[in-house]
Amino acid sequence: MIVMKFGGSSLADAPRLLQVADLVLAAERTPCVVLSAPGDSTDRLLAVARAAAAGRADEARDGLAELFTRWTAEAEQLGVDPERVPARLRRLRDDVELLLLAAGRDPAATARVTDAIVAHGERISTSLLCDVLQRRGARVVEVDARDVVRTDRRFGRARPDRAAIRATARQSILPHLATGTVVVTQGFVGSAPDGATTTLGRGGSDWSASLLGAALGVEEVQIWTDVEGVLTADPRVVPEARPLVALRPEEAAELAAFGARVLHPATIQPAVDAGIPVTVRHTGRARGSFTRIAADVPRAGSGIAAIASRGPVSVLTMTSRRMLEASGYLAKLFDVFGQLGVAVDLISTAEVSVACTVEADAPIDALREALAELAHVEVTTDQSIVALVGEGLRGTEQVLERACRSLGALLPRMVCFGGNSRNLSFVVARGEEVEVVRRLHDEFLGGDRRWDAELVGTAASLHQEVSR
Repeated sequence: MIVMKFGGSSLADAPRLLQVADLVLAAERTPCVVLSAPGDSTDRLLAVARAAAAGRADEARDGLAELFTRWTAEAEQLGVDPERVPARLRRLRDDVELLLLAAGRDPAATARVTDAIVAHGERISTSLLCDVLQRRGARVVEVDARDVVRTDRRFGRARPDRAAIRATARQSILPHLATGTVVVTQGFVGSAPDGATTTLGRGGSDWSASLLGAALGVEEVQIWTDVEGVLTADPRVVPEARPLVALRPEEAAELAAFGARVLHPATIQPAVDAGIPVTVRHTGRARGSFTRIAADVPRAGSGIAAIASRGPVSVLTMTSRRMLEASGYLAKLFDVFGQLGVAVDLISTAEVSVACTVEADAPIDALREALAELAHVEVTTDQSIVALVGEGLRGTEQVLERACRSLGALLPRMVCFGGNSRNLSFVVARGEEVEVVRRLHDEFLGGDRRWDAELVGTAASLHQEVSR
């Protein structure tokens, strides 16, 4: 058994949805197929929900009509059942219209109603794909994710109950897979203890796939997207970026945390815990390159795997002579961040000052006020974090020297080695982010250069074995 998860870009129109059907039918192992909402449907449904909650009923109805008119037309191109599928889409639309009435009447229930509305994007995907597969002769069953993915009640960012998911998946999904029946279900969607529809937050479909893979004990979790695996850098910034053959989970997590857009940061953890490899593949290039993420990826040495970046972030520099040799002073400083719910990414300390990065939307004014009695605070906004990620960077000879030399006159505001020795990060002005990424990629990963040739050879052999 395998899990095959397809993202919104892979389901954006009828031709791509047919391509997904081809991949499912060609799978050599029985798949549990996890689908995102098609194209930009999630954003459109969110806009509809917000309009209804704000009392703009006409705008909400018009947006809903436009969305379902489009997907009814796409359904016709798919060659689906001309009666059943349009009727199913009409029922989904009717459900959303009732929810829109609730959104406008009860502001206290906005988050709950929004989750219920947004979940219909994934239901569009599963309805269409199931009909296409059935008409092609496949044995397929649609399983409602709300019957399987149990969560808490944090609407919009629900936390899964992994023990409950294991039990429900084995009850609702495993028997079908055991008979060779394809299971199609929704990603991103779950249900609270009282049955209310919940969503897992952005990127939640990847998380759903990993949770279900772990619960079912599958051989592999496949994430199908619009790139050939995890790349050495963002291809929009570095056009010559290459797919990585293999990554350890810790490296993948670092890349996700520092801006790589292929994976949700929490995606791989359930699969990793269960010892299940995750592969990232291109929907349009099924036989192309892909990245295998697994704990058993061999490492012949240390070196840079890829470069990630994200911004904007803000840098807070806190200075006070009371900090000098004062026990517990840092604890007092960062207790303020905790009280205000502000997460800190990078930290750098000196004798009488501490600098750290926070997200651009952090409550800077509140932080300034709360920290005023402890330190003088300087804030630098519109910065970016650029991270070199790979195993054992702290012990890799000349990596810091080469990185700094490649930057030339582009002076970073902060330089940090990660506590786990898997990342070397630079904080630079937002306007210099692209150039910094390009220079570092050219230095360590550009052209035919390989930071660790022995590692690449080992990983390439592994890739060939997995492909066979």
